Amino acid sequence: MTEPRIAPTADVDPSAKIGEDSAVWHLAQVREGAVLGEGCILGRGSYVGPGVRIGDRVKLQNYALVYEPAVLEDGVFIGPAAVLTNDVYPRSTDVDGALKRDGDWTAAGVVVREGASVGARAVVVAGRTIGRHALVAAGAVVTKDVPDFALVAGVPARRMGWVGRAGVPLEQVSPGRWRCPAKGELYTEHDGALSGPYAALDGQDGQSPTDKDITP
Repeated sequence: MTEPRIAPTADVDPSAKIGEDSAVWHLAQVREGAVLGEGCILGRGSYVGPGVRIGDRVKLQNYALVYEPAVLEDGVFIGPAAVLTNDVYPRSTDVDGALKRDGDWTAAGVVVREGASVGARAVVVAGRTIGRHALVAAGAVVTKDVPDFALVAGVPARRMGWVGRAGVPLEQVSPGRWRCPAKGELYTEHDGALSGPYAALDGQDGQSPTDKDITP
């Protein structure tokens, strides 16, 4: 393990915690009380708000903005210029015309579960959850929670398919059965949710699996 690398032009608050083997590149800002795990990369101009919690091996690409109180679990990827917002009903002023202050609204953080990816210039609306290993396409606007392994795209984002742990779109091999073309892992779909992965038994090769053909 090595000490974190922090570029001279980065702005890291003294109360923030940066894990070993992490790198904070030029013009990135990490606000007070934020916590980054081990092996993270914060690209040029990225922003991490006060108290944000980030797990291990997380990547924030250039100019990604993560507003408090977001939580990013292990292995999350946030693409260039993607934004995780925190204000459900944003206004600059209150109804009397006075400038709103911190105490005038309640921040609602985005949660990104383990291994999920948010593509370049995507926007995730305040308070939403991105499920495990899900993939948000570039430019999407997420207004609803995203299920585990879901591939979502568009404005507003809608599910277009499923992805596996490798991030590759899954291939349907039979009703309710899906296979990762990159890893051969098998998944099952039931009531709009995906479970797995499972390993194919010898000789099955992931083709048209049945319940007895898969092992956890």
